[in-house]
Amino acid sequence: MTDTAMRTDREAVLDVLNNLYRAWAANDADAFVADYDPDATSILRGVFNSGRAAVRDRMAAGFEGPLRGSKTLDEPQLVRFPTPDTAIVVSRSAVVMAGETEPSADRWVMATWTLIRRNNRWLLTAYHNCPA
Repeated sequence: MTDTAMRTDREAVLDVLNNLYRAWAANDADAFVADYDPDATSILRGVFNSGRAAVRDRMAAGFEGPLRGSKTLDEPQLVRFPTPDTAIVVSRSAVVMAGETEPSADRWVMATWTLIRRNNRWLLTAYHNCPA
């Protein structure tokens, strides 16, 4: 992979995460999973979600309840490409609840995002986080 191609792919992968966080800020569960692979999985604080629909339903419930008005902070630490069509992003992230200006210290997590390229489009296929 050339340096130019790697930079382009890195930007495209990070755009997927940026789109997700814009959707979060809008409390839009459908937009949140727009870049998810149909068979995507996620693990958040010990809860396993299998499939884009399950992730969407969990986020919709959150946006209707405790996550309403929240936003996220995300600090990518590493973006790597183990194969040309696979990307792994490690980030430090936190949820800022409605009315807060910054997250509490216990809300910071380390996250691993796995993306795949399908039909020239990057899709999130696995996500996991744990306390930072």
